[in-house]
Amino acid sequence: MNSQMLRSIMVLHGDTNKDLAKLLDKTEQSISNKINEKGTEFTQGEIAKIKAKYNLSAEQVEAIFFS
Repeated sequence: MNSQMLRSIMVLHGDTNKDLAKLLDKTEQSISNKINEKGTEFTQGEIAKIKAKYNLSAEQVEAIFFS
């Protein structure tokens, strides 16, 4: 996962882990763990929500979550 790319997109939209946690109905700690690859990964459903929120292209999704 390219956590730096995800964080930069979040910052461009003025979002924090708290905002992403609210979108995905998760705790801030859970989002932090997912971004920092500490045990859990984003699910397909979560990736779809992130893609829609930030209007990500298929290439961006690939670069962020499957690099």
